[in-house]
Amino acid sequence: MLRRGGKRIRMDDPPEDYEPPFTPYSIQPQTPMDQQSSTFGGQYGQYNDNVSMHYDSGPNSNLDYDQNIGQVQQNMNAFHPSHLEEATTSSLPGGRGRMTRSSRGRRHTAITNPQRVISSPEDTPVPTPSPAPRRRGRPRKNPVLEHSSVDDESTLFSIIRSGKSSLQQIVDEWIEQYKADRDSGLRAIMQFFISASGCKGKITSQMQSSMEHAAIIRRMTEEFDEESGEYPMIMSGPQWKKFRSNFCDFVQTLVKQCQYSIIYDQYLMDNVISLLTGLSDSQVRAFRHTATLAGNFSYNIRLPDNVNFFFLFFFLYFTAMKLMTALVDVALTVSIHLDNTSRQYEAERQKTRDKRASDRLEALLAKHQELEENMDEIKNMLTYTFKSVFVHRYRDIVPEIRAICMAEIGIWMKRFPQNFLDDSYLKYIGWTLHDKVGDVRLKCLQALQPLYASEELKGKLELFTSKFKDRVVSMTLDKEYDVAVQAVRLIISIHKYHREILSDKDCEAVYELVFSSHRAVAQAAGEFLNERLFTLDDTTPPALRTHRGKKRLPNTPLIRDLVQFFIESELHEHGAYLVDSLIDSNEMMKDWECMTDLLMEDPGPDEESLDDRQETSLIELMTCCIKQAATGEPPVGRGPTRKITTAKETKQAQDDRVRLTEHYIQTLPLLLGKYIADPEKVANLLLIPQYFDMEIYTTSRQEKNLETLLRLMQNVVERHTETEVLENCAKTLEILCTEDHAIYSRCDVIRSTLVDRLVNKLREVFDEHETLIAGEEEPNEDEMFALVSSLKKVAIFWSCHNLGPWNLWDPLFNAVRDAKDGSRSMPPEAIKYCISACYSAILWELLQLENGSGRGTSAAQQQKQLRDHLDAYIPLMTELVITSNVALFREEAYISVCDLLISFCKQLEDNPLLRPLVYEPDRGLQQTLNDFIQTYVFVEDEDEEQDEHTKIEELHKRRSYLSSFCKLVVYNVLPIKTAADVFRHYVKYYNDYGDIIKTTLGKAREINKVSCARTMVLSLSMLFRELHRDAGSRIDRQSEEFVSVKELAKRFALSFGLDALKNREAITALHRDAILFATNPLENPNDPTGPPPNLAFLEIGAEFTNKLLKQDKRMVLQFLDRILTMGMPSSRGEEWQPLLLYRNSLVHGETDLPPQTARRAYGRRRREAGGDDGENVDDNDDAGSDQDFTGY
Repeated sequence: MLRRGGKRIRMDDPPEDYEPPFTPYSIQPQTPMDQQSSTFGGQYGQYNDNVSMHYDSGPNSNLDYDQNIGQVQQNMNAFHPSHLEEATTSSLPGGRGRMTRSSRGRRHTAITNPQRVISSPEDTPVPTPSPAPRRRGRPRKNPVLEHSSVDDESTLFSIIRSGKSSLQQIVDEWIEQYKADRDSGLRAIMQFFISASGCKGKITSQMQSSMEHAAIIRRMTEEFDEESGEYPMIMSGPQWKKFRSNFCDFVQTLVKQCQYSIIYDQYLMDNVISLLTGLSDSQVRAFRHTATLAGNFSYNIRLPDNVNFFFLFFFLYFTAMKLMTALVDVALTVSIHLDNTSRQYEAERQKTRDKRASDRLEALLAKHQELEENMDEIKNMLTYTFKSVFVHRYRDIVPEIRAICMAEIGIWMKRFPQNFLDDSYLKYIGWTLHDKVGDVRLKCLQALQPLYASEELKGKLELFTSKFKDRVVSMTLDKEYDVAVQAVRLIISIHKYHREILSDKDCEAVYELVFSSHRAVAQAAGEFLNERLFTLDDTTPPALRTHRGKKRLPNTPLIRDLVQFFIESELHEHGAYLVDSLIDSNEMMKDWECMTDLLMEDPGPDEESLDDRQETSLIELMTCCIKQAATGEPPVGRGPTRKITTAKETKQAQDDRVRLTEHYIQTLPLLLGKYIADPEKVANLLLIPQYFDMEIYTTSRQEKNLETLLRLMQNVVERHTETEVLENCAKTLEILCTEDHAIYSRCDVIRSTLVDRLVNKLREVFDEHETLIAGEEEPNEDEMFALVSSLKKVAIFWSCHNLGPWNLWDPLFNAVRDAKDGSRSMPPEAIKYCISACYSAILWELLQLENGSGRGTSAAQQQKQLRDHLDAYIPLMTELVITSNVALFREEAYISVCDLLISFCKQLEDNPLLRPLVYEPDRGLQQTLNDFIQTYVFVEDEDEEQDEHTKIEELHKRRSYLSSFCKLVVYNVLPIKTAADVFRHYVKYYNDYGDIIKTTLGKAREINKVSCARTMVLSLSMLFRELHRDAGSRIDRQSEEFVSVKELAKRFALSFGLDALKNREAITALHRDAILFATNPLENPNDPTGPPPNLAFLEIGAEFTNKLLKQDKRMVLQFLDRILTMGMPSSRGEEWQPLLLYRNSLVHGETDLPPQTARRAYGRRRREAGGDDGENVDDNDDAGSDQDFTGY
């Protein structure tokens, strides 16, 4: 290629003094080249042998890693810190001079033409600036450049920014301008790039003709308006978003329109590429001195003053990549024309002599030669730009630049694989797969996706796949979920075209991801599972027939494989997760007929029957599919907590609900009838009617199937005693008995019949038990089992259905009272169900009174009965919590009391009829509930022999107890200060209950900030007293226990956030309480001259001083001085250090508050007689201090 003077330049080899990246290698993000890990380094040498690369394993091997690229790498040792201060005046490609190792070439005399389409500003000529070191602060504006008009509406930047003209028209007008005056056209393009980067400077014709490109860039960096922050490529808003899109399209269109002539004139592209690569000249060396700048930008830290150079650098690099992408498109077009011309030439040459046209042969040959020259010219441009920019920037310290590199090289490989899809280019993507920034790793995977999706390109990827396959597989577990998703998708593509490369171990690593808590990762793994296991292919056996001759559906073998996969995964509690991973990508998950045929139809002669475990797993998976299809909701733990369902998703769920209802209305009774003896299968099958469209029972005349289903449910209740079966049956019957449904009357009759049977059975066993006890006989096991199971069924059904009309309150409540007194011997489990049934009875009575649905009784009678039951039940439960030695009694009584206190809290006062029912817990009940959680929740696991599953169940139970207590605080049933005993365990039990306590703390602050703050002090003071009690008269402030209290104070302080003004009153109240506690008592009983016994508490209070406003610090200090009237002690002993530390934290930054010096170390103002509270210190002073804190 030629420079301005018409001389040829070598685009394949950058000049000898070309400098690599602007940052020392020591501070760049590490790559596998640096790590020399076994996973990468061990393969590197072999890999480079295959791609004809040299790798030196010496100490500087990380510097000359790519010597075969060309002599550009001769100066890679410039990364060494010793070279950073080296001053150079390079002969790199600039506005003048040659793009070779030779000295600058001749100046080019511009051809002037007054007719311009797009303006290029002409200002007073300015002298070429001499290189000078940058100064601190904002650079001085150049008056000549400042004089230029910034917002010239005729410039390319303004025209494209406005978006009023089509890009095609803009490019055509610029081409006309360039043909008339190429210097003017070139200047317009250069100015466009400079302006689009946010620079306000203008390039004049004088600058263009007399200055190197590096000098022009240096001059432009001084023209940034740093204060405005207006950088078009990063600004937000619709205008700038459109501009960024137009910018990329403009570069593409410009190169496309110039591809037949202008880009080969050895002037335009030479100068544009020279400008865009000029930043790697001596300016880069100057930029290396601020290498941390790019890192600061990446992490949103305040940028230094010379941030302008970074933005210009970043933008011009971005432009260079887009320009190279446009050249790739041109190269592809030329390649296509070259192939067509070659075929035409060969076709013409193969003709016989009499049919051959010699002039056409000559024309085709000339065209072929021209296209070859053009291709060589474009390849030179691409090679030069790649080696000059990409090779150094792909590992830049700025992650955004590294991401752009990976995105663009992926485009080049996809569009022009003949040139770029080679191991010498693929290696850059492979190395960058180890990048520390997630977005860069993501771009690498996205660049590889289309390459692996093409079967034509798979031959060129074999070596790369073998070397980097393990890294891609490991990225499926990436901490960035977007990266993990793309890694799984890439594994899917590799599996399609390189199936032999993936081992079983690799595939199993992806299999497990279907149970991931992140839905996108799980669904991507589900797609891999479909590709690997659940796809019908040529090897699938032909459809078989059942025992009675029915042809099996196509999905039958896939569903068998799904069941086997679920069993082998050994994660049987997470069937809903597996279903959610597959339901959107595999139609077999909604093939209801295929599933029921597998369960109902006997296997044919060539089939294997499902064993019991397979049938159970299939029913569980089928139930999960039904639930998700009917609701459209992912399982708990998957997806956002508040997902807005689209109209399309709602319509899909409705259609699925109708289809599954139409199918299972007929088949569910058959399934229940077949498996009615198996509780695990029945428990899942009974869930299915909950997702029916009940109207279909009447619209499709399926009342007979409804009656059959209800009759089977009656049989299930009579035959089974398992909790899950009974609960599912009661819940399903509740939904079937919804009054809005047309089938309500039929279902209500069956429900009444069923409840009658349960109540009669209960009365019968109750009478038998009473008779045995009265006759002083001991019930046998069968009689005890009958009693417990009857009570269990009644209690479970009472939780879903109102059993009040059957008058069971008195016998059940009396049984609980007798058990408390120990006068009757009833099994503990039976008493537990009596407690639960009485609790449900009270709630149903409240609902009945609220809805006015009582039959035959007035509201006043219902109200009185409910109040009587409540006043009898809660005291009895409280007594059980306190005195009972049976864990079942205590736990059930505690949960019942907590839930009833919420149901009968002050919110009932809004309804005059319910106002008398409000139940407020007294101090005794509050203390009882608190004692329960202190005794049974905040305990250490001492039983090491317990298995892990049992420990998890016990922890879950304790968490539910704590949640029940915390709900009382959150709903303002208990005062906030009662939570002090809970807050004090925040740090110690953070792993077990941290989320519950943190949420309670936040809700308490929403109720009352001041009360919450004072409760924090109360919690800290409780721990401090325990320390005092254990340590004696002196507390070791270096002990682990004291440090843990300070850590709790830090957690409390962090919970206040950053808005000091919003928390002003709460923080000042907190400090007041802290001071009063620390100085109460003032007198030290063990040492009259020593500090107050609790003075060390001030060190804990100092953790909150950074939350005080400046004026409040002064006021807190005055309050402290009023309490401790002696001021600062003259003795600076260890025991007085907390006071000094606390005072210093209050006067930090203050100049008008000198420390007060005491007359003696122990002089204090005596408290008045009878004052036993720390707040009763000298009435006048204390009154003043209270007044100071008022209103804060």
